[in-house]
Amino acid sequence: QVHLTESGGGRVQPGGSLTLACTASGLRFRDYAVGWFRQAPGKEREYVARISGNGEFTYYADSVKDHFTIARNNEKNTVFLQMNFLYPEDSAVYYCAARNGQSSNYAPAYQFWGQGTQVTVSS
Repeated sequence: QVHLTESGGGRVQPGGSLTLACTASGLRFRDYAVGWFRQAPGKEREYVARISGNGEFTYYADSVKDHFTIARNNEKNTVFLQMNFLYPEDSAVYYCAARNGQSSNYAPAYQFWGQGTQVTVSS
């Protein structure tokens, strides 16, 4: 059974940083691309960033590309999302998702999802 677990969320002041982690089990991790998505109250789920299975290719939404970094450690079955210079509009529940094959910015393309971790940016 496949499980994805997000961690690292919390409350941070504007301009601060957080690093989220997504740890997977039950799958051959290197075969799976991973994406991060987020959903704020009253809004649709939004694509944030994605990374290929071998970590060679990374892509970002325009809104975060200058201050978020995605990376992975396949030996630890973990993908990280380093978030710097956080703004209140970055507040959301952040989800990681995995799909077998190429990464995608299309949420329905992902087969497995975590439960999410809350990020709140507020003074």
